[in-house]
Amino acid sequence: MPRIVETIVTTMDAAGEAYIAPLGLIEDGPHWIIAPFKPSKTLENLLVHPFAVASHTDDVRVFAGGVTGRKLWPLEATSKIKGMRLADCVSHWELKVERFIEDDVRPRFACAIVHQEMHKVWEGFNRAQAAVLELAVLTTRLKMLPPEKVESELKYLEIAISKTAGPREEEAWQWLMEKINAWRQARFDTSGTS
Repeated sequence: MPRIVETIVTTMDAAGEAYIAPLGLIEDGPHWIIAPFKPSKTLENLLVHPFAVASHTDDVRVFAGGVTGRKLWPLEATSKIKGMRLADCVSHWELKVERFIEDDVRPRFACAIVHQEMHKVWEGFNRAQAAVLELAVLTTRLKMLPPEKVESELKYLEIAISKTAGPREEEAWQWLMEKINAWRQARFDTSGTS
């Protein structure tokens, strides 16, 4: 299995507007693969402006916000490419697309790091932060997974939240649970059962 780094990817559209999305970058030798699903704004942007920025943040609210429609986070201009990074990030990579691989579901952009910067000391994730990341990924797959799998994963992740969450993690968890609860309600409304 390849190593995947969960990060916040910022791309630019033709008008120069930044768009952020939480994505797992896939390590592939000297490249990092960005593989957005079709259709997506990240895909559209990379096709018109083949550069991206990966912001590595310790604020898991950005990940939770990305999958729940909260995408307005302070950004700053990058150093070497035309792009934007999260203003509050531990570090960032400036990426240039070197190869495009077409696919019907998830095209792949093989990117090289052209510049990287550290902005503050990385203290690592606690269990609650890791649980928020896992739940953020899980919420993007609600339509793909059996409901029992979602519920069992959620039950396990709740343990870390109850034991180690701070205010940021609790807020991010709440946003994600709103999405999970809407999914639960939609299932109930459709089937008449939970």
